Amino acid sequence: MHMIEINDPLAIPIAQQVIEAGGIAAFPTDTIYGIGASAYLPAAIDRIYAIKGRDLSKSIPVLIGSMEQLSVVVSEFNEIAQRLAERFWPGPLTIVLPKHPDLPANLSTTETIGVRFPAHPFIAQLITQAGPLAVTSANLSGGQNTLTAQDVVDQLGDRLDLILDGGSTPGPIPSTVVSCLGSDYKILRHGVITASQIDVLFS
Repeated sequence: MHMIEINDPLAIPIAQQVIEAGGIAAFPTDTIYGIGASAYLPAAIDRIYAIKGRDLSKSIPVLIGSMEQLSVVVSEFNEIAQRLAERFWPGPLTIVLPKHPDLPANLSTTETIGVRFPAHPFIAQLITQAGPLAVTSANLSGGQNTLTAQDVVDQLGDRLDLILDGGSTPGPIPSTVVSCLGSDYKILRHGVITASQIDVLFS
C-alpha cells in the first residue's frame, strides 16, 4: 500500500495509473473518505466488495467529476433529478437513476445506479481524468466511517493499493440518497442534505 498527499503534484498521475490498472484507491471526499475503482472494470469492482466484506446485493454508487460524464453512467436524467442536481451538485447528494447499459453488472443487481458529483476539487479532477469511479465508504462493512487517512489505514490498511491523504474530511455524516425514478422522488438515506431542503424544491 502506497500513501501520497493530494497536494503532491504526482498525486493525480499516480492515482490515475493505479485506477486504470484495476487498482483500488482511498481518498477524501466532501463528506467522508471513500474507496474507489474504475466504474468499468468488473474485477476491480469485485475487489471493492471483497476489501470491505460488503454484501454483493448492495449496489456501489458511481462518482462523476463533471456533468458531461453523466450521460455515460445513467440512461435517463428526468426533470426531478435535474432540479435536484441544479440545487445540490456538486455536493453531498446521491441520486438514484436508471443505469447506463454499458456499466458492469456487478455494480448493481438492479436496473438503477446511485450517482454523485462530489464538491471536492481534487476528486473531481481525478475523476475527470480517470473516468467515473465506483466509490463507497472507506471502511469495513458495519465499521465506523473514516474521516482521515489514518482512519482508513486502521480499518483497511494493506488491502488497498493507494491512499490519497487529504487531511480531515467534514464527516461523519454521508451523502443523502434520493431515488428519482418515475414522476416522484423518495429519500432512501438521510444524510448531510435534509429532507426539508429537498422538499422545499418541490413545494
